Amino acid sequence: MTARKTMVVKIGSSTLVEDGELRRDFISALASQARDLREAGWNLVVVSSGAIACGAPLLGFERRPVDMPSLQACASVGQCVLSAAYDEEFRAVGLLTSLVLLTRGDTARRTSYLHARDALTRLVDLGVVPIVNENDTTAVDEIKFGDNDTLAALVSCLVSADLCVTLSDIDGLYTANPSLDPTAKFIPRVDKIDAAIIGSAGDSTTTVGTGGMITKIRSCRILMTAGIESVICSGAEERPLVRLAAGEQVGTRFVPPAARLEIAPRKLWIALGDSAHGFVTVDAGAAGALVERGSSLLPVGITGVEGDFAAGDVLDVRDADGLVIARGIAEAGHDELELAAGRHQEDIAGNHLLAALANKPAIHRDNLIVFA
Repeated sequence: MTARKTMVVKIGSSTLVEDGELRRDFISALASQARDLREAGWNLVVVSSGAIACGAPLLGFERRPVDMPSLQACASVGQCVLSAAYDEEFRAVGLLTSLVLLTRGDTARRTSYLHARDALTRLVDLGVVPIVNENDTTAVDEIKFGDNDTLAALVSCLVSADLCVTLSDIDGLYTANPSLDPTAKFIPRVDKIDAAIIGSAGDSTTTVGTGGMITKIRSCRILMTAGIESVICSGAEERPLVRLAAGEQVGTRFVPPAARLEIAPRKLWIALGDSAHGFVTVDAGAAGALVERGSSLLPVGITGVEGDFAAGDVLDVRDADGLVIARGIAEAGHDELELAAGRHQEDIAGNHLLAALANKPAIHRDNLIVFA
């Protein structure tokens, strides 16, 4: 018997909500695709934005509010409307949905991350279509994912997805912003996300959503590292999920490296479970050692330290051009790393303030994930 595959689809607010109204026709069409995917051997997990956009007009807001209590109130009202719509439309085609609301606080701790993984996996095994969203009613800035593109990448890793699809208001990646540059060319396939690709993404957002193209690219990069294919395409495409499952070319496909080391689940948690509490900038030699040889990061290769972090916190590692090349768990706090930056181990050993770093790196390779 052929093993079932799993697809995660992320749906943006601008695709789900039009002129303040939830698009039931879109959800109905999505349910139809989910049924056909099920018959073709695919499970589906939906990461859905739209709670705030649905709730705002019902509470009398003419535009998206900016203060946190109002946003939380809109999310609380809108999530009920959104969940009911998914439940009704998917039940109409014989599928059961569930509601899963997450915050960074639910995944920053390794044990909670694993519980979320087990719950989602069990739901999928039971034939349920989980509808996942950020818990905007209780989330504050300190524990927010910030955008559902990051959440979709997290969910894809949690359920070991075969494909992650982002349905957006744009049909894929271009060499520049096509609404500003008429010479922009469509990019059907990406095999490596480098500084040029990130630069072409810009940072546009919509009036009803929070994520721009740059957040989608960053999420695709993590998925490529995890060995999961991803696609960015337009939500207006005709039955895009079914076509992608059949192998058709739709939107921009991000393809992981063919030859890659197996990424330990714990390293995926480092990449996605918690937000970075700061970053270190490294020189060319250290960047090469991390990317090409999988080395630990030594203090001597650090040229800059930013952020208020402690030992055990997650840090981004940037190269000299500012590109995030890795993420890992700090072996020391901000003050120690700032003092140790650029120093060789023998110098560190002779400094009683840095004695704790004398026999260990700034970030150990076992606690470091290098991005594809």
